[in-house]
Amino acid sequence: MATQAALTFRGVDMAETLDTLLTTDGTASHAYPASAELLYGRHATRNLADAAYYLCMLHGRHPGVIDFAAMRETDPGARAWLATAAEGFTLERLFLTRISVAAGPLPSTPGHAECEAAAIGQRHALETLAQSERTGCALGAAIALVMDWKAIRHVLDIAAQRLGVEPQPARLPDERLTRSVAATASANSGVARALGFGAQQILAQHRGLWTVLESRQHARDSA
Repeated sequence: MATQAALTFRGVDMAETLDTLLTTDGTASHAYPASAELLYGRHATRNLADAAYYLCMLHGRHPGVIDFAAMRETDPGARAWLATAAEGFTLERLFLTRISVAAGPLPSTPGHAECEAAAIGQRHALETLAQSERTGCALGAAIALVMDWKAIRHVLDIAAQRLGVEPQPARLPDERLTRSVAATASANSGVARALGFGAQQILAQHRGLWTVLESRQHARDSA
């Protein structure tokens, strides 16, 4: 239902719909990012290192989702938001890299080759989405990434603390401005559908990644 709403609502409703999508389809809706096994358990350090590595695979390369979206956007307001988001995400990318380096070698996990291939496929899907020629799609992807990053950052902050990396506050656009950009961009129904689709697809890829990471944790525990 949330996905259908995202594809049909317009204007200010789109901002509300994005909130609903985050609640139902985003990182915070998946059990693993808040689980004791990931955050506080006996093997939390290796599980967090695993999460940082795969998040780096998805979002650690430049150009990324936000950068690709900025190359295609023509609306001045959206372009300004994307410029701020791209600048802030450059710092997030560096933070991800620092955590991955501090974590050292990836924990040995049965089925690693299949997981690696799945993550590469996800990264390709994100890059394709962010380069879509359908007006609004790339912007929706970038907006959903920024909005979902709050929940992802919580995991990364805990990983950083465990690995001796000092976390700094994220410098991404604030939620109020992000919702405003989404509402303004979706005044046109066609753009609203594309924006909703882009957002939903980003969240689906994030949920898919957390499922892969949870499966990897279970595989290590069973080995």
